[in-house]
Amino acid sequence: MERVAPFSSLCLSGKNVSVEGITMADKLRQQIFFVDDEPAVRKVVAKTLSQLGTNVKCFACAEDCLQQLQRHKCDLLITDVKMPGMDGIELLIETKKMAPWLPVLVVTGYGDIPMAVKALKGGAVDFIEKPLDRQTFISTVQSALKRTAAPNVVLGKSLTKTENRILRLIMDGKSNREIASAMHRSIRTIEVHRNHIMHKIGADNLVDLMRRMAAMGLIEPLRKE
Repeated sequence: MERVAPFSSLCLSGKNVSVEGITMADKLRQQIFFVDDEPAVRKVVAKTLSQLGTNVKCFACAEDCLQQLQRHKCDLLITDVKMPGMDGIELLIETKKMAPWLPVLVVTGYGDIPMAVKALKGGAVDFIEKPLDRQTFISTVQSALKRTAAPNVVLGKSLTKTENRILRLIMDGKSNREIASAMHRSIRTIEVHRNHIMHKIGADNLVDLMRRMAAMGLIEPLRKE
C-alpha cells in the first residue's frame, strides 16, 4: 500500500512551504497548517494535501506556526509531536487557548498510546500514527476538514486571550454584567469584546453564536423545545 514517508525522514528546506496562490479561488479553499521539523516530510505532506484541493502552509517549528495562526485563516492544524523547542502537545494546548474551534490532528509514534491519549485530552480531534499510510492519512484529514466545512463558521481571525475567556463565560451562560464582575471590567468593555467575538466567529446574535459553537463541537447542540 502506498505510504507517505515516515516523519523521521524526508523534506524541503526553509521554514514555510506554501502551495497557495493569491487568487480568489485560493482564498476560498480550505487552508491546512502542517508542522514538522523535517524538511523532506513537509515537502511530501504538502504535495499530498495539495492534491485534495487545499492550500497548505508548512512550518519547521511550532513557534512559527503560532505566529501565523494569529494572522491568517486556518481550517485544520496538523502537527508532529516530537520537535525541538515547543513540541506538538504544547502547540495543541496553545492553539486551543487562542482558537478553540480549530480542529487539530496530532502525529504520534506507532503504538504510542499514552501520547495519543494525551493529545485527545488536550483537544485533538484525532491522532495519526507513523509511518503514515497515504489513504488513512487522507481520510483522516478529510474527516477533520468537515468540521470547518460550513460556510463562515470561522472567519480565520484568532481570539485574544481576553476574548477567549469571555467566550467561555458566554458559553457557560453568564450575562455581560456577570462577566464584567468576574473579570473586574466595565460592562461596556465586555460588550465591546463580545462584539469582536461575534464578528470573528461570524455570528449575528447569541443563538447563532451558540449554534456555531455546537457545530464546532465545543458545546452540546441546541435542542428545539
